[in-house]
Amino acid sequence: MYRIRFHGRGGQGMKTASRILGSAFFREGFEVQDAPRYGAERRGAPIFAYVRASREAINERGIIQHPDLVIVADDSLVPVPAAGVLQGLDAHTTMLINSHTSAKIWQHRLNLAGPVLILPATEEVEDRAELPFVGTACAGAAAGLVGEISRAALAEAIQCELGSLGSQLVEKNTETALQAYDLLAPHANSITEGTESSASDYARPDWIRLTAEDVDLAAPSVHAAANSVEVKTGLWRTLRPVIDYERCSRCWWVCSTFCPDGAIAVDTHGRPAIDYDHCKGCLICMAKCPPHAIAAIPEHMAQATEKLES
Repeated sequence: MYRIRFHGRGGQGMKTASRILGSAFFREGFEVQDAPRYGAERRGAPIFAYVRASREAINERGIIQHPDLVIVADDSLVPVPAAGVLQGLDAHTTMLINSHTSAKIWQHRLNLAGPVLILPATEEVEDRAELPFVGTACAGAAAGLVGEISRAALAEAIQCELGSLGSQLVEKNTETALQAYDLLAPHANSITEGTESSASDYARPDWIRLTAEDVDLAAPSVHAAANSVEVKTGLWRTLRPVIDYERCSRCWWVCSTFCPDGAIAVDTHGRPAIDYDHCKGCLICMAKCPPHAIAAIPEHMAQATEKLES
């Protein structure tokens, strides 16, 4: 079964991209699921859509956790944890990014085990939700990478999904999709089908159990001014960022600047230190660290290690 995820922003056509790709798969004799995933997001907010395609009946449901192909329409989403672009990626997964930056640089930034490909980005626009025809370009690129979809089937799918918009828009979208299809032709058949999930392989999740304070400790409220240091917001944390100082390049400004809570301080030698009393575990520092010197470990494991060391 092919499992494909499209990531983009509201208004960039990710829902349309999944429908076009799903329709093209269907024309080639596949069983198909395609669906978007979003709530009440505004235009420009991160969304994703997914496609499953198989020669057999599809029994899986829900979002795709372990994709064979991830397509990113807007490269500014990659470092945003809430966008979930990197969720479930492994050595089997291919990532295709619509970007001006090279695949080599992205591979280094993200430290990915699987291959990274680039769909040359369209011209820059002021409103990123207005990237022209990026949805159909992503659908065409996906069809080209899979290698199971003909150019004719892709064109028919675009006509089916966008025909109500008029011949001029259909023609432009078809042209854009086929250009992307041909551009990725050298990598055709590089996406392989993932294995079927088995109930016998199911493993119970390692739940993070949050402790609760006694009522007499938790009840008081702090109202006085200038006392935010007393509010231990680090108690919310479920994942703890840990710095590997042997890998740290002492660039000094990246992690401390991007930390939204100012919980990372840097000494005069450029050595960062995390204030765990106030670090909420958002892991933005881990996503932004150029040498990948910050890793995340479950908070309960970190606390257990501290107890053993003490």
